[in-house]
Amino acid sequence: MLKYLQLVFALSIGSTAALAETLPKADAIYTPVDMQQVLLGQLLFYDPILSGNKSVACATCHHPKHATSDGLSLGLGDGAHGLGPNRKIDPNNLPEQRVPRHSPGLFNLGAVEFDTMFHDGRLEADSTRPSGIRTPLGREMVQGFASVLSAQSMFPVLSPDEMAGHYNENKVAQAVRRGFLTYDGGAWSIISARVAAIPEYNQAFENINGAGHKVTFTDISDVIAEFIAFEWRADNSLFDRHLRENIALPEAAQAGMELFYGKAKCSSCHSGQFQTDHGFHAIAMPQIGPGKAARFESHARDEGRMRVTGNPEDAYRFRTPSLRNVAETAPYGHSGAYASLRAVIEHHLDPQKGLQNYDRSQLILPDLPQSNDFRVLSDPQELTTIAAANELTPISLQPAQVDQIIAFLETLADQDSLKGRLGVPQQVPSGLPVDQ
Repeated sequence: MLKYLQLVFALSIGSTAALAETLPKADAIYTPVDMQQVLLGQLLFYDPILSGNKSVACATCHHPKHATSDGLSLGLGDGAHGLGPNRKIDPNNLPEQRVPRHSPGLFNLGAVEFDTMFHDGRLEADSTRPSGIRTPLGREMVQGFASVLSAQSMFPVLSPDEMAGHYNENKVAQAVRRGFLTYDGGAWSIISARVAAIPEYNQAFENINGAGHKVTFTDISDVIAEFIAFEWRADNSLFDRHLRENIALPEAAQAGMELFYGKAKCSSCHSGQFQTDHGFHAIAMPQIGPGKAARFESHARDEGRMRVTGNPEDAYRFRTPSLRNVAETAPYGHSGAYASLRAVIEHHLDPQKGLQNYDRSQLILPDLPQSNDFRVLSDPQELTTIAAANELTPISLQPAQVDQIIAFLETLADQDSLKGRLGVPQQVPSGLPVDQ
């Protein structure tokens, strides 16, 4: 394994320039990446060593095989095995619940404009904070993260449902249960020490930070962020080439673009270079699964942005997703409620009607006994509350016009980013299995 890692770094010295030529030149839109960090981040992204039970990697829920998501409406983290729709529960270690929200794609998160993370924006740049980042950890948030993306990449390790594991079944989960997260003896320091104990990783971090450097959690998150920023930069789609080089779009896609930026009003929220205003909007999206609730709460609703701000006006608002590679990233919505582009577009045309007539059969959910996924959908009062928060007015489009919008959205695909520029490593320094 040491020889493998040395080879990776040797190749990075000789091939960085050539590999970088496959990307548009860095400018104000992106922060330049460090290829040595990128290559180390690749290994850690696919290594289950970061999870409490050493069974879940970042890539488990964000795999290129599923367009940097997992192909599921709501995924399963700890307590399951396999990728995407093939993921199965471990009957000897049943997950307590599904991951409450759909796993989002990772495209273009290295762009400067992406300074707010998660469906509810609970992690965002904030120059008034000592760390420069506002997070659910508040004053416990450590300083030293190179970016908001770096900080974001390390919160799933604190989630029992995602990576930490069931309470008390490993040292990381025990620390999380006791509320020891960011300081010495906390979950982050336990994981850092675990990584540093692997000679290949320790040497790699010394190569980056200097001899004798002690691996910290921000070191780990920084290199993972560098990898994400490099691997899944998506800005060379047919749509981009249409704008830059005046390459013609197919006739249906051209008509769809005119609808997208015109009558259909998609660009009211899906604006800018990456088709997102980074804002938060309530569109009566069906709520599936356990909702966003603390373990002591009994409800299954997900009130979105309001849970962060405490402002009732933010109820059921969720962040506008970027639409890059959107034709490949189904299911759609914060709950993964819609399995196709057509279905989610039709919901946007009349959200209240879409919620009322929602077809549950399109959900892609791994089997999980006693999961009770439809508590909210089966409660008329909950549905009335969600519908009342909707911000969108109905729009009438013909089926052929929806086809045209889909044709336009398909031009947002960037094949280099979909396959990944480095790909999946065959092995990682921990020796743990890598999901291919």
